[in-house]
Amino acid sequence: MKREGAFICIEGLDGCGKTTQAKLLARKLHKGYNAVYTAEPSRGRIGTFIRKSCLYGEKRLSSVAEALLFAADRLEHVENEVLPALRQGRLVISDRYVYSSLAYQGAAGLSLDWIEKINEHALRADFAVFIDVDPKMVMHRLKPTRSVMENLETQQKVREIYLKFVERGDLVRIDGNKSQSEVAAKLFAVVLKFLKASR
Repeated sequence: MKREGAFICIEGLDGCGKTTQAKLLARKLHKGYNAVYTAEPSRGRIGTFIRKSCLYGEKRLSSVAEALLFAADRLEHVENEVLPALRQGRLVISDRYVYSSLAYQGAAGLSLDWIEKINEHALRADFAVFIDVDPKMVMHRLKPTRSVMENLETQQKVREIYLKFVERGDLVRIDGNKSQSEVAAKLFAVVLKFLKASR
């Protein structure tokens, strides 16, 4: 898996603003680093199935089935989108990656060791950020939606798992409770620091 660019992942609870922040970051870094935005689930075959049947379908699959689908989509996403961009020397900004599976499927009761095992062939991110927002705040933002994944207890469990990876040093935490411009400035600063240090 030879590559030249850098792979950065933005993680967080549903409704934390990470999609907006990931897109803003990609735009800010496009000129100097030829940055490109991507997301999971991907727009590929498996990712499209996940979006239609798992995230927004009337009847959800089992947690194990969903975890396996996300892992399969991740491999396809890396092969078809991430690696080609990295080989061109581009900076890839991904809206969600492996830590989302660990946090969400882990919150559903699956073993984190098992989730890591089924994702062992996934490309390792060079840098990953967790935009940390109070679960009660995201519940307020998500109030109009109907997804069963969006209850407060689940969001709290998801956040706890994310914070474990922050403590382990795998994720850099950013306070997402601040204004959009403040979060964007902090995210840009930590990513730019990483990019300069890795040169």
